[in-house]
Amino acid sequence: MKLACAELAISVRTFQRWTEAAEVKVDGRPDASRPEPANKLSAEERQQVLEVCHRPEFASLPPGQIVPRLADAGEYLASESTFYRILTAEGEQHHRGRSRAPRKLGPPPRHLAVAPGQVWSWDVTWLSGPVRGLFFFLYLILDVYSRKIVGWEVHERESAELASEVVRRAVLAEGCIGSPRVLHADNGSPQKGATLMVTLDNLGIQPSYSRPRVSDDNAYSESIFRTCKYRPGYPYQGFADLDAARNWVLSFVRWYNHEHRHSGIGYVTPDQRHSGVDQLLLAKRHAVYQAARQQHPERWTSDTRNWEPAREVWLNRPPELTGDQLPFSAVA
Repeated sequence: MKLACAELAISVRTFQRWTEAAEVKVDGRPDASRPEPANKLSAEERQQVLEVCHRPEFASLPPGQIVPRLADAGEYLASESTFYRILTAEGEQHHRGRSRAPRKLGPPPRHLAVAPGQVWSWDVTWLSGPVRGLFFFLYLILDVYSRKIVGWEVHERESAELASEVVRRAVLAEGCIGSPRVLHADNGSPQKGATLMVTLDNLGIQPSYSRPRVSDDNAYSESIFRTCKYRPGYPYQGFADLDAARNWVLSFVRWYNHEHRHSGIGYVTPDQRHSGVDQLLLAKRHAVYQAARQQHPERWTSDTRNWEPAREVWLNRPPELTGDQLPFSAVA
């Protein structure tokens, strides 16, 4: 009963009250008589609040600024929340001041990958140099389906020209001319430079971009940069030079692609997922779990762990798809 009531967003007591008689009662809440609160502001007091908000010195300020200023002048009319309620009721609760009103962002870019080489994600991160204020720049491309690092380079500057070379070499190294069909990135100038746009057009790749100031739209790249910088041995004091940075990233990429058991793809390595051998490995794990359950069934209260490989991986999965539809997380 509790679960059913929770699904209907009612309390158990409400359900009991509705079913006290022989037949189910009609919900009386919409038509219930609700007396006005005794401490409700009068019409004159509400009008006084509006007049205060209309004063020239308060016209561009929100209630959170108006109420304390009135208190400084020895005046109290109502709480901030009451100010907000009155302004909303009068249709005056809108953006105040000369700054640009917040924009409602549309849905994020969504892309589905069902095999390697279909959707790539890339970004640039800073690597600390030998002195404060000096950085090296790591360009890194990730295959969304397999989480494999398919391209990376470290340079002393950030530009669209270098980005286009990184993308071109990654496509050649993967032998996937004509794919990926999508390359997703943030909104930085290297990601939108004319040189990179020409390269993507020549390679037949569709550029995709995150919404402005929404880092979660490129979660795969953000996640792998965190993994990189939290690895044991990462030189937090900075790399001695460009070669040191490149050598460290090379060792990280080898570890990540060939040794790291990634939780988002069933604890197989990105290289195993990329090459397709993950299906055999996961099938063997399933058999091991089944054998363990048959040997000691009393130790299992439900089904064994789901080792079915994820068939679909979304970049910004639609909200209507629940986690139950994908065996493993579709986020890096």
